[in-house]
Amino acid sequence: MPQVPQTFFDALAVRTWCGLALAALGRAREEIDAINVYPVADGDTGTNLYLTMESAVAAVEAVFAGHEAGGRPTRVGKPTLAEAARAMAHGALIGARGNSGTILAQLLRGMAQVLADDSEAAHTDGQGLRLALRHAADSAREAVAHPVEGTVLTVASAAAEAATDAEGDCGTVARAAYEGAGTALAATPAQLAALARAGVVDAGGRGLVAVLAALVETFTGEAPRAVAVSGWHARVDDAEAAVDTVAEACGVGGPAFEVIYLLEAEDAAVARLRRILDELGDSLVVVGGDGLWNVHVHVDDAGAAVEAGVEAGRPYRIRITHFGAEDAHMTGEAGRQPRERAQRAVVAVVPGEGLAGLYTEAGATTVLARPGEPPASGELVEAVRRAHAREVVLLPNDADLRHTAAAAAEQARADGVRVALIPTRSAVQGIAALAVHEPDRRFDEDVVSMTSAAGATRYAEVVIAERQSWTMAGICQAGDVLGLIDGDVAVIGSDVTTTAAAVVDRMLAAGGEMVTLVLGDEAPAGVVDHVEARVRESYLAVDTVVYRGGRQGALLLIGVE
Repeated sequence: MPQVPQTFFDALAVRTWCGLALAALGRAREEIDAINVYPVADGDTGTNLYLTMESAVAAVEAVFAGHEAGGRPTRVGKPTLAEAARAMAHGALIGARGNSGTILAQLLRGMAQVLADDSEAAHTDGQGLRLALRHAADSAREAVAHPVEGTVLTVASAAAEAATDAEGDCGTVARAAYEGAGTALAATPAQLAALARAGVVDAGGRGLVAVLAALVETFTGEAPRAVAVSGWHARVDDAEAAVDTVAEACGVGGPAFEVIYLLEAEDAAVARLRRILDELGDSLVVVGGDGLWNVHVHVDDAGAAVEAGVEAGRPYRIRITHFGAEDAHMTGEAGRQPRERAQRAVVAVVPGEGLAGLYTEAGATTVLARPGEPPASGELVEAVRRAHAREVVLLPNDADLRHTAAAAAEQARADGVRVALIPTRSAVQGIAALAVHEPDRRFDEDVVSMTSAAGATRYAEVVIAERQSWTMAGICQAGDVLGLIDGDVAVIGSDVTTTAAAVVDRMLAAGGEMVTLVLGDEAPAGVVDHVEARVRESYLAVDTVVYRGGRQGALLLIGVE
């Protein structure tokens, strides 16, 4: 279906472009993964680009949702170009994955810096797009410690140069950039020996061409004709053959670990960090600014890379990947045989580090959802792949994640994994489901048993109201203590302990044999002791179990089964 073209580059064009780019990367993901050769043949460039773009899309959609909800009364319904562009850049920054995703995040950030230069401008034109593409290519190159030609950096520079020579509106400039990028992509095997040996074009550059094709479609209403890429070209149905081709061409070498983390630090500290990490390893890319950075490096000493981040500021969302542990390209005598798939696994979204530990001890693969930062579907798909099982039970543990989890389940099924989605709406329902999980019985029987256990568990949480609001229990004010039962506000109070006890009383009025309490880091001391004592004194034969959830958002999670 033809896309409605955008005349100017405004907030709606940012939204449209991000959505089309995500769809394009989704379609090309397997192809790009299959031709991933440089800097490490680990078969994940397409996936990393997709996850990075998905995070950008989520951030842009959140800005539009805020305006449509009336959060900005002066401009209800539509953010400015600057707001949408900054959201795109921030989302990509915090969600960037791998070397390619980190560079894509900097490309988007570079564009956003130009697009958001005039915070009140409603839109920009072809000249503005030319400047944005130029600054994007330059800033991405500056972010890489040792730029190499024949990579996505070369493709980005070619796109910017072609755009600079184009005269006309945004559609004309976007098409010139796309065609320039395609020409540069076709030439990458002649610039990089690893590509020539494998007979492929650069995977990151291929992803950028897909993103630029989406930009053309945004402004013209139609997807551009595919650029001619000479030499070997992977198709989705040839993915396995592509992996074999790359495996034969690429040996094993280089650092053992990929380390990625977000970092809160000052500019001077980051400059020192760059020097330290450059000495520790290679493929160093540091992107961001204004106090928030995304750090990517390949090293043999992962601990030293993280310690360097601690010295520079506050690193978090730390991801350490051991190359070769699950490398699709490392087969035969030169590499490790891929490990055997497990028969069944459980993948669960959890709201805090404490619960993540609990679920992990029970054998589940976890996805951490921090307050205000729900995981995207790509993160759930990645967790399913990490579980490396033929059958997977997916526990979203949040009513708001039902559509995200359903999308992830569909994508995992397309990868050949049998997935059952149990619609758990709270982590306490997930605990109940996990307690009856038996991987040795038939898949359908296991899913039915886990679903029944989750459905028999009523759930509640105690939180602090952020603003005045109408609720099922009346009007609450900012700072009030709210007790939510099965998703609806049932109790409004001023004291956490009293409110928690009232919630448990209401839940046990309908019966119950077990009360589960998950304590958050910010809950006041004594609340659990008080609730436990009340249950023990007022409800005979009702047991209580307590877990520490860590930074889970809610002060207290409660389950009754």
